[in-house]
Amino acid sequence: MKLRVILNILCVVLTTTFTMAQNADKRKDSSMTVHASGTFEVKLASQNDKSENATLSRMIIDKQFHGDLEGVSKGQMLAAGTAVKNSAGYVAIEQVTGTLGGRKGTFILQHSGTMTRGAPQLSVTVVPDSGTDQLVGLTGKMMITITDGKHLYDFEYTLDATH
Repeated sequence: MKLRVILNILCVVLTTTFTMAQNADKRKDSSMTVHASGTFEVKLASQNDKSENATLSRMIIDKQFHGDLEGVSKGQMLAAGTAVKNSAGYVAIEQVTGTLGGRKGTFILQHSGTMTRGAPQLSVTVVPDSGTDQLVGLTGKMMITITDGKHLYDFEYTLDATH
């Protein structure tokens, strides 16, 4: 009798686990990677942090996005220059508010960039679980290029279709 109860419990646990795994697979299948592209204007306002170190700076970010992402962002940037020409680094956080692929909401982008003697390296990533409203479940990475003074973005993102 005890063996039958244990087997029944084991069957329930296995069935529940299998069903949860199937549901997780369905959620994975309900999302797809999409590319969004366009342009943006950015205004940087230097903030006087009263630091004695001239190589460090703090700035306020104000952006206007156009294209597949229509919206604005506000954020902050910390930057550092070096004694070597064209070598520097920065980190930034910005909150984007707008419409992405026809869905409205907000999300946060995290930047980490370096320039080594003129060679840039940049990572711009959606902060996990930062999407709101119709952008809940948003993940992705943004590439930024500057051509002839014009700022361009290419945003590769995934948005769970169940949200």
